[in-house]
Amino acid sequence: MKRDIKSFRSIGLSLLMAAIFPLLSFSQENNETTFEKSLVKDVKSSNITWGPCPEFMPEGCEIAILHGDPAKPNVDILFRLPANTDIPNHWHNSAERMILLSGELQVTYEGESAQTLKQGNYAYGPAKKPHTGKCGNSGPCVLFIAFENPLDAIPINK
Repeated sequence: MKRDIKSFRSIGLSLLMAAIFPLLSFSQENNETTFEKSLVKDVKSSNITWGPCPEFMPEGCEIAILHGDPAKPNVDILFRLPANTDIPNHWHNSAERMILLSGELQVTYEGESAQTLKQGNYAYGPAKKPHTGKCGNSGPCVLFIAFENPLDAIPINK
């Protein structure tokens, strides 16, 4: 009887391993092929490609794509404005997660008091909430922005 229990345990363990091993192997192969590569960029590098902002934004406004496709969800950008520049009233389909990298930026969301971002400050902007901004006179404003949805900016003409 003891011998039968040992045989049963041995067979059971072998069957369990036979069932689990392919799953572990598949999981490992799947992870290796589906992970995207990591990325590091120097935001002060001359290798950053700057392009124009939407037409309704002020002259001198520029955007650089850091990661992702602007037409798809989860895109990270740099947004740059010259000093003493006003950002017209607009909204986005996506929430914005922002960090001011340089300058001083005053942001006013509809129904809220103006808030001033200083270098290193984090800010969150809710999706579809109209807002304006003003880059102060302490140099150009450079803002890192992470969008959850595709990149857009819809002007509000009053």
